[in-house]
Amino acid sequence: MRFRTVFRIPECKNAAFLLLQCRAFRSYSKIQSTPKRCFGIAFDIDGVILRGRVPIGGSPRALKRLYGDSGGGIPESSRANELGELLGVRILPSQVVQGHTPFKNLLDRYENELIVATGKGEPALVMSEYGFTKVLSLEEYASYFKNIDPVSQYKSWTTTRASELDRYSNELVTKHDVLSNRVKAAFVVSDPVDWGMDIQVLCDILRSGGLPGQKNGHQPPLYFAADDLEYQAAFPSERLGMGAFRTALESVFNRIHHDVLQYISFGKPNPFVFKNAEAILRQLQPSYLGHYLSNNGDSGSEPFKTLYMIGDNPVVDVKGAKQAGHPWFSILTRTGVFNGNDNHADFPADLVVDTVEEAVDYILKRESAS
Repeated sequence: MRFRTVFRIPECKNAAFLLLQCRAFRSYSKIQSTPKRCFGIAFDIDGVILRGRVPIGGSPRALKRLYGDSGGGIPESSRANELGELLGVRILPSQVVQGHTPFKNLLDRYENELIVATGKGEPALVMSEYGFTKVLSLEEYASYFKNIDPVSQYKSWTTTRASELDRYSNELVTKHDVLSNRVKAAFVVSDPVDWGMDIQVLCDILRSGGLPGQKNGHQPPLYFAADDLEYQAAFPSERLGMGAFRTALESVFNRIHHDVLQYISFGKPNPFVFKNAEAILRQLQPSYLGHYLSNNGDSGSEPFKTLYMIGDNPVVDVKGAKQAGHPWFSILTRTGVFNGNDNHADFPADLVVDTVEEAVDYILKRESAS
């Protein structure tokens, strides 16, 4: 079976945040102003500023106000370029925190270990750009095990470029002996495409101790970039997300294996995601962020007075901000998963608005007045 990649930006819930570090100013004259306080904004992407590839909720106007007039499974650089083109502002890779961005923190553990990565887009490329040296996509890995996918002959779609797959995979097999070395970890980088094959092969890897076809062994670690059950894409109603895939995999694995599935999810509402976003906001260079930023050499390392989470999903965006605690302030928009008239009953936000443009208006007025 041959695979072919269609290289386009995937519609997916793999970008956890678009981050902006901002500074409110008090003007004393037309030519002089002094900084009042530092604040940050984390925008959820899908359902807040984009629906599919279409900007929504006045998001281009909202972001241009923050930038000034000058203003999971692809690399942050590609996602930043795409967002910049769609929204008409300059976005740096460092401002895009995707669900799989925290996988970088596992480099010390798995840098030179054989790992597999799955999801739409280019999951193996994402992991290799993070520095992992022995990574294969799940499709590439499965291609070395004859008949591992019993229904492959009935599938007509293709997912990776054949020539690149052959060259890269042959090099990897020669260097690392895929057929005899155990997989040390599996990563779900973005929403999987072929759930049937992915569940089958992941179960083979996880219950065999990392080498399909072998007897039961200790389960290798399994990591998910997100855990959204549903998300808002271009289709009018919500689509099943990575959390739905995780639920399906877990249900099957627990039925066929004597131990329950062990996994770690790095996605919202995990408070780690919010703490990581705060840390990245502190590292952003103020000179990149338009007219709100000081020209006095400020490093941006001072404590944030407020961090705003603008999201469309109460269960992940609002819940996560609440769990993260101070200084997070949650704003819920009605442009995605949530569309109720009132606040969400179980996970009420600090503020509910119709659009992201209204959210930005509120933030700027609040910060200017305080």
